Amino acid sequence: MRPRIALLVGSIRRGRKGCSVARWAQDHARNRQDADYVLVDLAAIDLPRFDAETPPSFGGYRDEQTQRWSHLIAGFDAFVFVTPEYNRSIPAALKDAIDHLYAEWRDKAAGFIGYGVVGGVRAVEHLRLICGELHLADVSTSVAIDLADITREGVDPAGGYEAELDVMLDELLSWARALRPLRGDRLAASAA
Repeated sequence: MRPRIALLVGSIRRGRKGCSVARWAQDHARNRQDADYVLVDLAAIDLPRFDAETPPSFGGYRDEQTQRWSHLIAGFDAFVFVTPEYNRSIPAALKDAIDHLYAEWRDKAAGFIGYGVVGGVRAVEHLRLICGELHLADVSTSVAIDLADITREGVDPAGGYEAELDVMLDELLSWARALRPLRGDRLAASAA
């Protein structure tokens, strides 16, 4: 079975560049023909602010939007978080979307595409800490895109980011495949 990889656009603000970056990554990744790459735009998900009475680690999501979000995220083997850097961190909408769930992230792989004035590197480092808490295995290679290299059509090919993207995706797919038995064991145990 081919791995399903979500390219998760982490910004919801007007004028954002995340969709251009994610479409660029998706177009490049599809040429590899090694997984199904699906663009997931947080702005289209329209999650409410996280205000659940019980922690997501307890399961049992009550509101319909979180249940839909849970079902969507549960269907992926790995994630590429496409994130800008806001004040040395990730956007609040991305953190909020992550915090809505718990088990759906566990034992999956995570890769990162950061963008901004310094390539979003500090946002990616912050995101790595969050992923560790959720038992998401993050890969070491990330793509750091300078804001000046992003256009409405995507990422400037002269920037040479495709090589980094390929290395990151190779690492991501290795981890996604390696973690699949853990997810299967956990699901079998919860069904018993």
